[in-house]
Parts: sequence; C-alpha cells; structure tokens
Amino acid sequence: MSIEVLVCLIVLALAFDFMNGFHDAANSIATIVSTGAMRPQYAIIWAAFFNFIAFLFFGLHVAGTVGKGIIDPLIVDHYVVFGALVGATSWNIITWYYGIPSSSSHALIGGLAGAAVAKGGTGTLVGTGFLKTAAAILISPSLGFLFGAGLMILISWLFARSTPRRVGSLFNGLQFVSAALYSLGHGSNDAQKTMGIIWMLLIASSAIGPSDDLPFWVILVCQLAMGLGTLFGGWRIVKTMGMRITKLKPVSGFSASASGAATLFIATGLGVPVSTTHTITGAIVGVGASQKLSAVRWGVAGNIVWAWIFTIPGSAFIAAVSWWLAQHFF
Repeated sequence: MSIEVLVCLIVLALAFDFMNGFHDAANSIATIVSTGAMRPQYAIIWAAFFNFIAFLFFGLHVAGTVGKGIIDPLIVDHYVVFGALVGATSWNIITWYYGIPSSSSHALIGGLAGAAVAKGGTGTLVGTGFLKTAAAILISPSLGFLFGAGLMILISWLFARSTPRRVGSLFNGLQFVSAALYSLGHGSNDAQKTMGIIWMLLIASSAIGPSDDLPFWVILVCQLAMGLGTLFGGWRIVKTMGMRITKLKPVSGFSASASGAATLFIATGLGVPVSTTHTITGAIVGVGASQKLSAVRWGVAGNIVWAWIFTIPGSAFIAAVSWWLAQHFF
C-alpha cells in the first residue's frame, strides 16, 4: 500500500468519523433540546466539547475490537477498507436524509463484514467479535430501556411529595450533567470505531506492527473529527428522537440521557462497539413506558426498529459492491 493510498483512506475514515458525529449529534442533544433546557446551537457546542475530551476518560478497548476483532486482519487491504467506509458512509447519508435514527456503528460493522466477505467469504469474519457486536443490537436498547424505566420510577418515588415546579427546576439543571455524560459515552464508543479502522490500516501498510500501541495522533484526530461532526450535526434526527417517540419533560429527559450514558460506559469498558442510537432510543422508550404505555408512539419506535434490522445487511451490500468496483476500476 503506497503512502498516497494510505493517506487517502485515513482521510476517508475521518470523513466517516465526521459524518458519524453529524449523524449522531441528535443522540447527545435530543433530550435537552426537546425539553427546552438548552437551545439547539448551544446544546450542540456542549455535546461537541464532551465528545472531544472523551479520550481522557476511557481506554481503547472498542478500538481494539474494531481493529482486530471483527474481520481477519490478514485479509485487510486498501480495497476492503475502502469498501467498508463507502458502505458505512453511504448508509449514514441515506438515513440522515430521511431523518431515520439508524446506527453509524452497525453501518461500519456491516461495511467491514460486507467488504471482507466479498473478498474472502464468510470465513474472514471473526466469529466472537462479530457475534458480540450483533448481540449488542438487542442488549444495548434493552439496557437503556430498563435503566430509563427504573430511573424514572426511582425518581417518582423519591420526589413523590415535591411540587412539579420544584422537580422541573431541579432536573432542568441536571439535564446539563446527563447530556454531558451521554456525550462522553458517545465520544468514547463511537470515535474509537474510526480509531480501529485507522489502526487496521496502519498495520496492513506495515506503518506499525500488530502488537504496537495506537499512535496518539490517531486518537486526537478521531476525537476532533467526531467533535466537529457533532458541532455541525443534523436537526432532522433530533425531531424524531426528542419529539416523535414520546413527550419529554426535564425529569424524563434527564432519566433518558443518564440511562443511556450508563449503558455506554458499561459497553465501552467491556470493549463492545454498541449503537448510541439504539441506546438512547431504548432509554427514551423506557422513560415513556414507565409513565404509561400509551405515552410512547409505538409506530414511530417500530419504524426505527426496522431501520436497525436493515442497517448491517444494507451497509454490507453497499460495501461489497464498492469493494468490487474498486477492484475492477481502481
């Protein structure tokens, strides 16, 4: 792999990272914006800052999983990486355009799998890592749901004798904390996926050895790209996440963000690349369902679930086609 090709692929990976932040900005700010606690322009800056500094608080377990635990590192070349990134980025653009909160994480996993299988068949997949990530499609929203519902019930019990005005004022302020924590979780888990791709590229190009640590400059530029993407993030998906699934108030907005953050912290610590979109959606649904089932617009939630189901095969298909085109025309 020439240095020119390596640089071009790193730039493409950072473009995906930027798009990831842009696409998933809604995950970090939907609750705090929809409750009126913060204006969108300020909320995005708040989220972008905590996205950027996330590397100061977490290890690189997720980057290791993506870089070495999804597909066989021996089959990685510039065509495979190109196909994976084009597949994931294309899927993100399609779902962003239609305002569908799909998973950037699973789009990337699907892209890697599609390009790898197109090159060498299903034997190129690392079973444990791929299945662990696939299982997280169900586990992360389920945890978000349980944490969200549980926290809402606990708060309702603790503040049963407080006036609605006092509770609203308190949790209006606490949303700043929960949104910051969620943005830390988002920045840590999602930016590390791009770090894993670049790590994979550097090893494949022999720029570093398989046992070498990830260079610090990779960590820095990935966090920066993620933060900038969030800074310019899309309002389309905010409306779906924060307004169409269920009506959020300060206490429910806090509960959703805090529950989502807890889920992301656990996943990042275990090195599991989960979907921040799945996580916050599960938390929002859990918060709404804890009040009454009719508070959740189940039709909207159902449409989101269908998008989740098609993300990995959809991005894998685009990645496989992109790999084939790159092989034949580049």
